[in-house]
Amino acid sequence: MKRTGKGITLLLGMLFLAAYSVPAQIVSEETIKIGKTLNLIEEYYVDTASISRITENAIISMLRELDPHSTYISAKDVREMNEPLLGNFDGIGIQFNILRDTIIVIEPISGGPSDKAGLLAGDRIVSINGEEVAGKGLSTNGVRSRLLGRKGTKVNINVFRRGEKNILDFTITRDKIPINSLDAAYMLDSETGYVRFNKFAATTDREFREALSSFRKANMRNIIIDLRGNGGGFMAASTQLAGHFFADGKLLVYLSGRKTPRQEYKSSGSGDLTSARVVVLTDDGSASASEIVAGAIQDWDRGVIIGRRTFGKGLVQNAFVLTDGSMIRLSIARYYTPAGRSIQSPYNEGYEKYLENYTRRFVNGEMMSADSVHFPDSLKFKTLVNQRVVYGGGGIMPDVFVAVDTSNYSNYYRTLVRRGIFNSFILEYADKNRAAIISKFKTFENFKNGFEFSPVEIQSFRKKGEDAGVKFVEDQYRKSESEILLVLKALLANNIWQTNEYFRIINEQDNIIAEALKVISDEELYNRILGNK
Repeated sequence: MKRTGKGITLLLGMLFLAAYSVPAQIVSEETIKIGKTLNLIEEYYVDTASISRITENAIISMLRELDPHSTYISAKDVREMNEPLLGNFDGIGIQFNILRDTIIVIEPISGGPSDKAGLLAGDRIVSINGEEVAGKGLSTNGVRSRLLGRKGTKVNINVFRRGEKNILDFTITRDKIPINSLDAAYMLDSETGYVRFNKFAATTDREFREALSSFRKANMRNIIIDLRGNGGGFMAASTQLAGHFFADGKLLVYLSGRKTPRQEYKSSGSGDLTSARVVVLTDDGSASASEIVAGAIQDWDRGVIIGRRTFGKGLVQNAFVLTDGSMIRLSIARYYTPAGRSIQSPYNEGYEKYLENYTRRFVNGEMMSADSVHFPDSLKFKTLVNQRVVYGGGGIMPDVFVAVDTSNYSNYYRTLVRRGIFNSFILEYADKNRAAIISKFKTFENFKNGFEFSPVEIQSFRKKGEDAGVKFVEDQYRKSESEILLVLKALLANNIWQTNEYFRIINEQDNIIAEALKVISDEELYNRILGNK
């Protein structure tokens, strides 16, 4: 089930190798023709025309003719695109949200500039560098642009804090702020570790090693890797992650293109999890680098893939920097799983059809039944150890299919999500009750086992929905009640603690995780799925 988002963060896909400046080349007749057309428009067109806008639109149109993943990125968007993958940015280090035109600090990042300066969760930022920002209708980007800046520069903010009579002044020196690719890492039971990655970034392997260090202290034997909704990132990060499960020298992925000779990427390092049972969770949002991991694990019969078919992005992009700082991400190769599968979804009918083919999965019932997915025999491959049948040509099909859980779906619930009622209610609730919750529940475990919303608080949530135009429907509420209360509790845990705690709550009613635990805990079942003797 799609669940509501967890707020906006100053922590703050795509698969590309590196950024290059465009090399000098022999100018073709076609290139001269495009340049001359732009010159003619600039010199003779009847009205004033924006040559820069026309040029950008022309580049976008040209790239769309090639494939769905070759794209143009304007100069102002390049840095924002790179930040999540590079793993850090310069800023003051807070998670924040905007409630009724008020900037509320959700959490200062541990050890970051704001944490060191003394900002606290629940603080309200009323001015930034002398500019009043409370009640001014600032967008998230507006707040972000005011707080981000070069390392070593200073930002002055004024803060309202409950219990303080006067506005508090802070001068915060900006610094490097880490962006995590690991959303959650904890033990699901006495033997099974769980990690969830939101992307593959420069920091991914380090984060995974830190999680493993903690797991080993808890005597972990098995591991579940959750790549649902993970749109990709750096290929190197995906091969580093996959490499933990193989001895040295195992082929993990290879690339090949018209101008790109075959390049193989093999496991290297300790292979420190070669004896662990492993399950990888996927869905339609798992793409690119996520599919490299899932493909390698599946092709070598190394672990069980559970969930739903992945997106199917098997094109590799290089990033070429243009003279004005803008960038073209151009597809230069396809990547192939160890068994030789290209899992790129077809795009020969054009960009619009490509998108339509993806959305058709929902219409055709693929979210509910594996039988609705059909692969031609021409795309049939065999796994490399146990000779199980797998397919290329449109995503990685899981070994164990788990349908979308619609048992708690209702129009009432979906409307509450769309209108943002969950987040706005929890922002207000946490702001009012943070101190009382922390006082009553000394640890997250206490909170997880003991916290419940009172009938009065549930009624307040329903009223907030009605005030926003979401009519209360009794039977639909009863159908979705357990999901509504679960999401509210998870969002509150995220607000009081961190994202890890959000997933520790939300995963308790996740049917895919339940299936993963069933498979990974049963050695006979696990081996039978993989075809092990």
